[in-house]
Amino acid sequence: MIKKFTFAIMSKRDLKKYLNELSKEQLEEQLFELYEKFKEVKTYYDFAFNPNEDKLINEAKVKIANEYFPARGKRAKMRRSVAQKYIRHFITLGVDVSLVADLMLFNLETAQRYSTKRQVKQEAFFKSILTMYIQAVNFMIENAILSAFLERVVEVKEEANRQNWMNKEEFNNFVEKVDDNFM
Repeated sequence: MIKKFTFAIMSKRDLKKYLNELSKEQLEEQLFELYEKFKEVKTYYDFAFNPNEDKLINEAKVKIANEYFPARGKRAKMRRSVAQKYIRHFITLGVDVSLVADLMLFNLETAQRYSTKRQVKQEAFFKSILTMYIQAVNFMIENAILSAFLERVVEVKEEANRQNWMNKEEFNNFVEKVDDNFM
């Protein structure tokens, strides 16, 4: 017979009550334990105490650029997931939204620079870039910073047209919808 395990889920209220019962030393001990045990907690506190956002963004840009233009003459991997991972991570950490938006656009612009130099035939590439474009624009709208990046947003769409991408009409339709509602 297979044994089923059930886990009790602690509510925020229960957690608050539990934490109030702990002494300062016990709380410090638990935080230190979490810091050592969980990479996400360590990353959060490292960022909280030394939020060198510009450095983090620049490191991410180098890694993203390396996906399309490898330094050692290797073949480009073009993994869009690398950029997505950084973007999600920076949003979770609470990095300034303007820096995140800049990184999103840098990722799109880098992919387009690559497709200018090398013909890309994979449909997944174009679909993925469109999805990231829509996510970037929606992120900028949600954070009320679209106007600061409008020129670059339009330029990405125009570049898709210049390169005659198979989904250029979808770029155009999306920008038209955004234009009608937010510009």
